[in-house]
Amino acid sequence: MKCPFCGAPDTRVVDSRLANEASQVRRRRACSACDARFTTYESPLLNMPMVVKNDGSRDAFDEQRVRNGMMRALEKRPVSVEQVEDAMGHIKKQLAILDSREVPSRQIGDLVMRELQGLDHVAYIRFASVYLSFEDIASFGELIKRLESEPTPEMQRRQVPLIDDEDA
Repeated sequence: MKCPFCGAPDTRVVDSRLANEASQVRRRRACSACDARFTTYESPLLNMPMVVKNDGSRDAFDEQRVRNGMMRALEKRPVSVEQVEDAMGHIKKQLAILDSREVPSRQIGDLVMRELQGLDHVAYIRFASVYLSFEDIASFGELIKRLESEPTPEMQRRQVPLIDDEDA
């Protein structure tokens, strides 16, 4: 790998470890010429399906567009970049599992909604208000009432599991 600082063609791997729920390999590298250190991430190249929009047109799956939509909903919310990247990983994994050449945009929106619901209820409502385009306040209120009956994502993260994953 070429050094991003001096452009030397020879770098060495100093450390390797799994990242993003073992879906990527994180490599710490050092340049042989200038001794600068940098990090690279290696992940499998997935063939993502084409997105069929509501008007019937087709477009290539754009990971950045999905991430931007999530980030807009998560603006000023206590959710880390790592959590967003994990959510993006889940969405891409679900799309890859479909083994379909085309996927409706509605299905991608549903996947984003599911991930946001697990991350932050406020972001979920923000995204839902645009994505579901509510007809009236009553339907919006129904969504909020349903969320009030569920534990918040923060409560779920703090909850102690009854059975350890190692015992299962």
